[in-house]
Amino acid sequence: MSDPDYLTLDRLTLAHDASVVVSSLEFRVARGEMVALLGPSGCGKTTTMRAIAGLLAPRSGSIRLDGRDITHVSPNRRGIGLVFQSYALFPHLSVAENLAFGLRLRKTSDHEIAEKVTTMLATVGLQDLGRRLPRELSGGQQQRVALARAIVVQPRLLLLDEPLSNLDANLRLEMRGELRRLQRSLGMTMIYVTHDQTEALALADRVAVMRAGKIEQIADPETIFRKPSTSFVARFMGFDNVFAARDGMLEGPNGRKVPYAGGPSVAAGYVALAWRPRDVTLGAGSHRGRIVVTAYLGESVEYLLDTPLGEIKVMADSSAPRYAPGSEIMFDLPFAKAAPLGAGAPAEKSE
Repeated sequence: MSDPDYLTLDRLTLAHDASVVVSSLEFRVARGEMVALLGPSGCGKTTTMRAIAGLLAPRSGSIRLDGRDITHVSPNRRGIGLVFQSYALFPHLSVAENLAFGLRLRKTSDHEIAEKVTTMLATVGLQDLGRRLPRELSGGQQQRVALARAIVVQPRLLLLDEPLSNLDANLRLEMRGELRRLQRSLGMTMIYVTHDQTEALALADRVAVMRAGKIEQIADPETIFRKPSTSFVARFMGFDNVFAARDGMLEGPNGRKVPYAGGPSVAAGYVALAWRPRDVTLGAGSHRGRIVVTAYLGESVEYLLDTPLGEIKVMADSSAPRYAPGSEIMFDLPFAKAAPLGAGAPAEKSE
């Protein structure tokens, strides 16, 4: 990708009153790239987005976009588009008039407005709905109008703050594909803020997992999913079972240790191992636990085990043998399916 430093956040510190929310954040986005800011509520992802948009003044640090320092530039002069959870459409304006609004503010000619609005309506598949009012549209159609309105002014950067969260599951899936198609066809640089892991993995070229105002890990989606670098990222990406690994022993959050001979010694620099519930083998192995809770989930059954390492979550196919609560059972933690984690990994839990 050309211009890897198209958007640069340099030692950015953001605060609300006396409370620092983001501290010395370093972050770069390439031209034409879609990056997802992923994390739980309160991690600083929306605050970061607001600072990029110019809606929050940094306490320190700088923001550069396309070679220009925009740290103290007013929001309307940054060339940045915004799409929020709420569609924020003008209820008294038609679909076409909503799209034309931003172009009129830029004193675009009527002829050019008509051309751009027509082209954009076709791009988002709403070419026959230009005269409708927002209340006459479905939720998915309204979200397309919100996207089209932000894109039609050709922003240098588009920021999206959980734009699909108000849609039902099927519409979210449809709009996710539509958004990715638009981003690729237009070559537009986008930052997508979400707490939904699936959305981040499906949409982004890179995913930045945030925690407490800092980026814990930034990488391509497959690396984030398969090779988390910290306990927080692992738990957030579904590795519910995380244990310290030292001297041939596993140590649980309860401080208890059990021998672990499931594989070779953990490489130097790694201090923990993590397993997804589906990667724990139930019914055979060198570890013993007692089933506390079971939950039937259709294609799978979820088990919660009480073990010397503490609670362990297991997911098994519903076609496999079933085990009742109270059953004593053997299980295994296969080394081949574990994610090795780096220094400091076992200390924290998902927020």
